[in-house]
Amino acid sequence: MRTVDPFLAELEHEAVTTRRLLEHVPEEKYSWRPHERAFSLGELAWHVAGIPGGMAELLSGESFDMGNPPDSFESAASKTQLLAEADESTGKAQAWLNSLDEEAAAFPWRLMKGNQELMTIPRAAAIRSFMFNHLYHHRGQLSTYLRIAGERVPSVYGPTADENPFE
Repeated sequence: MRTVDPFLAELEHEAVTTRRLLEHVPEEKYSWRPHERAFSLGELAWHVAGIPGGMAELLSGESFDMGNPPDSFESAASKTQLLAEADESTGKAQAWLNSLDEEAAAFPWRLMKGNQELMTIPRAAAIRSFMFNHLYHHRGQLSTYLRIAGERVPSVYGPTADENPFE
């Protein structure tokens, strides 16, 4: 078994859950935000949809410089666009993960801020942290946004007040 095979299985499984959550984001509330400094619902949904492919692109290099964060964030324009982005992003991540050999998975990947090295970790550890844990963090935010905005929250890992997959 390759180092990336469990990641591929996890990505495939979690893509279904991510898509189900994104399907519950109402277009008419894309501009809603819980706080002035927070992502809007549409920005957060777009970010969640793009994380797998975006992180695959980011992690494919030797390092990433986080010294120049974006001034603004893209937002979903429609549910169709949002779900297409999620599917495309997952496909990009799957293709990239499938392309990694053992040497590439073990490669010492670096997170930089200009000339300052913030961390160096094996690429496989960066995949876990940046692709998956990052996705789960923002997916949790998205489910909280939905609840606060008065929307239904689908099952993610078990029952919610709105949906019980075990019934």
